[in-house]
Amino acid sequence: MKTLAPSILAADFSILGQQIAQIEEAGGTHLHIDVMDGVFVPSISFGFPIIKSIRKKSKLYFDVHLMITAPERYVEEFAEAGANGLTVHVEACKCMVDTLEKIRSLGMQPGVSLHPQTPVSAVIPYLENVDRVLVMTVNTGFGGQQYIEGCTKKIVMLREELDKRNLKAVLEVDGGVNRENASMILDAGADILVSGSSVFRGDLKENLSYFLNIMK
Repeated sequence: MKTLAPSILAADFSILGQQIAQIEEAGGTHLHIDVMDGVFVPSISFGFPIIKSIRKKSKLYFDVHLMITAPERYVEEFAEAGANGLTVHVEACKCMVDTLEKIRSLGMQPGVSLHPQTPVSAVIPYLENVDRVLVMTVNTGFGGQQYIEGCTKKIVMLREELDKRNLKAVLEVDGGVNRENASMILDAGADILVSGSSVFRGDLKENLSYFLNIMK
């Protein structure tokens, strides 16, 4: 089943609760939450307080993407905050297997992510340890960028590898996903599309309707 995960990085935080409610009302199931520390990536976003506050108001699946150094330091805190899935970057984590196991032991679904510049081979050793593989298709750390066309082959390669091994991990794509390329990305093998600007800018209800309809 194909899934949309709207990224709240592009949301209007003055009405964030209303926008999350609209996602639920439209039939959405996931919410993508980017946590950035200003070190691993240039930008700083938000952390535990935001996740805890919206967790009280929402039943959506919280797909938390850590773009931080040494993410293993905060696994327990994100579990307590209400994350359902916790994805860490292969470039940032020095004890990947232990971290993924810890994420799972705390009741969350573990995921691994890679920068556009990182080869697929970097995540291959962890495919059997994760429930999600997140392919970044823009330079990590900023919203509103254009999709990097060369990343499509990485989606195809990972889809083939997951299928060849008969693994159930979902393949997620984040970065520059819009109306013009969404179907192409799904055809390349993506299971989950993360989109921020193309969902939250303009008419949220109409944008949600478009993306959710192409995934049926």
